[in-house]
Amino acid sequence: MTHGMRMDTHTSYPGQRGDWRDTATRYALLPLRVFLGVTFIYAGLDKLTDSAFMQSAGSGSVGDIMRSARDSSAIPALVDLALKNPVGFGYAIALGELAVGIGTLIGLLARLAALGGALISLSLWLTVSWASDPYYYGNDLAYLMAWLPLVLAGASYFSVDAALRARRAQRAGGFS
Repeated sequence: MTHGMRMDTHTSYPGQRGDWRDTATRYALLPLRVFLGVTFIYAGLDKLTDSAFMQSAGSGSVGDIMRSARDSSAIPALVDLALKNPVGFGYAIALGELAVGIGTLIGLLARLAALGGALISLSLWLTVSWASDPYYYGNDLAYLMAWLPLVLAGASYFSVDAALRARRAQRAGGFS
């Protein structure tokens, strides 16, 4: 009889099928990857198809958004840089979001795509949503934090990266 010791602890071993906890652990980042991928694809497409957004001035334009965020941003010089060519900046953000979203969703260069997503979120947090008070009302900081596990872990399952890894391991005779 043991007192104060759990005997039902769980350890997974390579090559064993495991139980539901192993499965949950393996696929834990998949919902986050799908959410961020779809969200960034949508955000990129939304910007690219919004004629009002891709203007240097006017209601809802990237230029007006940046001008209104300039004085309250953490790095006004970054906003000033974007304001030199607001339409070009708008296209860069939209295409960046689209590339990050696709890369994340299909798992192609997943860590690099996640790093791109984190950098986009960081730049938006330091400029557009920096003045959110309290800070947790600004969603860009939450997106930045959501990207970090994918930067660290990549896309291990259901991804182009995993398929390429498996193909390389097969060519090397099963050793990776």
